Amino acid sequence: MGIGTILVERGLITESQLGEAIAEQKRTGERLDHVLVRLGCVDADKVLEAIGRQFDMDIVDLSEIEVDDETLRTLPSRLVFKQLCVPIRRTATTLHIATCDPFELSAFDELRLLTGLGVELVLADERDLRKFIRSHYGVAGDTLDALATDDEEGTDLLADPASGELDADEEASVIKLVNDLLLEAIRERATDIHIEPYEDELAIRYRIDGVLSEAGVPPTVNRFRNAIVSRLKIMAGLNIAEKRKPQDGRITLRHKGREFDLRVSIIPMISGEGVVLRVLDNSVARLGLEDLGMPSNILERWDTVITRPHGILLVTGPTGSGKSTTLYASLNRIVSDAVKAITVEDPVEYQVDGVNQIQVNTATDMTFAAGLRAILRHDPDIIMIGEIRDLETAEAAVQASLTGHLVFSTLHTNDSAGANTRLLDMGIEPFLVASSVEGILAQRLIRRVCEQCGHRRAITASELPEGLPAPPDGMVMEAPGCRECRRTGFRGRVGAFELLRMTDTIRDLVVKRTDATKIRAAAAEEGELNLLRDAAWELVRRGVTTPAEAMRVIRV
Repeated sequence: MGIGTILVERGLITESQLGEAIAEQKRTGERLDHVLVRLGCVDADKVLEAIGRQFDMDIVDLSEIEVDDETLRTLPSRLVFKQLCVPIRRTATTLHIATCDPFELSAFDELRLLTGLGVELVLADERDLRKFIRSHYGVAGDTLDALATDDEEGTDLLADPASGELDADEEASVIKLVNDLLLEAIRERATDIHIEPYEDELAIRYRIDGVLSEAGVPPTVNRFRNAIVSRLKIMAGLNIAEKRKPQDGRITLRHKGREFDLRVSIIPMISGEGVVLRVLDNSVARLGLEDLGMPSNILERWDTVITRPHGILLVTGPTGSGKSTTLYASLNRIVSDAVKAITVEDPVEYQVDGVNQIQVNTATDMTFAAGLRAILRHDPDIIMIGEIRDLETAEAAVQASLTGHLVFSTLHTNDSAGANTRLLDMGIEPFLVASSVEGILAQRLIRRVCEQCGHRRAITASELPEGLPAPPDGMVMEAPGCRECRRTGFRGRVGAFELLRMTDTIRDLVVKRTDATKIRAAAAEEGELNLLRDAAWELVRRGVTTPAEAMRVIRV
């Protein structure tokens, strides 16, 4: 009896839903129950429960069980990945195996012959099963197992790329290995992939929600470090024979209907070439300011400055704080057929409809400043400069704003008040800063509490920052961690924002070269500045994040 019939008999789906799913299955080749879940006909948990009852099989939660290494080694990793099953307990005569697909009984006959043991099947959620396998056998463990078998002498694949001597099967395995590493990063919502060579190991880490964590790759990956780097160079269109100089490139990936751009940076290090890939999801370019978590009181004030005809608008914060995403969201908010917008970026991170985008290229002297001077002759209304890095770019931005253009850019300062003094330190005259800058938005990204495992508890006195109010009910969120959040207690991030709009009082202080502390105090007194620490603590009060996470990011 097939899974579709089982679900119909148990009243979980209708005949019409089954017919629709079968038609979709013929088109995509997916398993029928996967199609039914994807179409929203039935929950995955209900499917698992129905299969368990039909086959009289126990259901296990793999996130809550521990399996010893000896049991895990009962099956080779290639077979575990291929059959999507994992041994969880072993006795003298029986091997208990967790699977999500008990319909392929012939596969388990092979396991009986391989192990010489009786096989008892239990059911597990497919997502749990895949995570368990990656956690215990490593990301791309099956591919590494195959490579290690083919490479028994321990030589490095592509150790001499120029020779061109690479077995076709080995080359295919290397391609799959790199694809597995990249797709795992996408599945885990990583923003960066770090490949770091050391003397005796190759460390691979993903930055997820702003925090680096091990990718869970088997130690045997070290034997194929040169192959991995060479494959990435080929994908990015770089010189695979050049190992002495830094190289930068770009890779485009498509996965499940979404497009990702990977910015590749390769730098020679003591023990080999280090690689960092920035993962850019093109769907981010379509996000609105509300999607980023900008509260309505700040959004209303930000709208008043981004709709002005001219001036400089700055977004500040450290690397990885979402500055570029905020700029793109702001552009999307105001760009229309009635205005012309041009950007100069290094590199162009996301492509935005209706916006003319220029890539900085130092090899041809297309710098931020040179690009900005050139685009002024293209009659733009709105200009975005990826970053103000030096005096030349800052002067060009000021002149553009004073000649009737609205200029967006980013600046590396800790808060909004410090942006004015940073421009002064670059060498811009105080009266030019005061007359050109209209608004400064400082921001940070704070991790959200996992919705699945988060719960409320009473706040302690030590957690309450000085001068800030406790939550109305005295409760805050915390999360122990679960399978959905990779045991971190957090999933996703939200912005904390601080907006400083320039007033006559603040402009006078800038002209007098007043320090950032006094500018901050004057802006707060006028009601033109909400502090980052207040914004972060408000997220705690609303139950979006935890006190510890707010303190980590903002140091409230």
